[in-house]
Amino acid sequence: MPYHVVEGDEPLWSEAVERAIEMGDDLGLEPPRPEPELTIEHYGSAIQNHVDAAAQARSYDSGITCSSYVNSTNPGWAAEAEAFVAWRDAVWTYAYGELAKVEGGQRPQPSVAEIIDELPSISWPLGSCCEV
Repeated sequence: MPYHVVEGDEPLWSEAVERAIEMGDDLGLEPPRPEPELTIEHYGSAIQNHVDAAAQARSYDSGITCSSYVNSTNPGWAAEAEAFVAWRDAVWTYAYGELAKVEGGQRPQPSVAEIIDELPSISWPLGSCCEV
């Protein structure tokens, strides 16, 4: 049965059933389409979105913006940027380490959601500029 023909979608369904019977088809479903293979780019984009989301949760435009405050004359902003940069580096270090394990056959390839869940958590400095 063509994938776009949905049971109950009259008259298309009825016509498809009729034609299939004429052709001797038992109306078996087509095999599901395979999921696209995950690439390094899928993981990289998801991890970068995760990193940017952490910065955005503190009202920065992105991770790059947050990182740019590392030498700020505002001590709160500088502390947040320092914590963020250390965390960002830990995230990417972990991600590349897990990639090496997958490529080396030391672990199965995780889903994108699994690798995001495994990433280190950020700890923002207490009393910094943007407590919410």
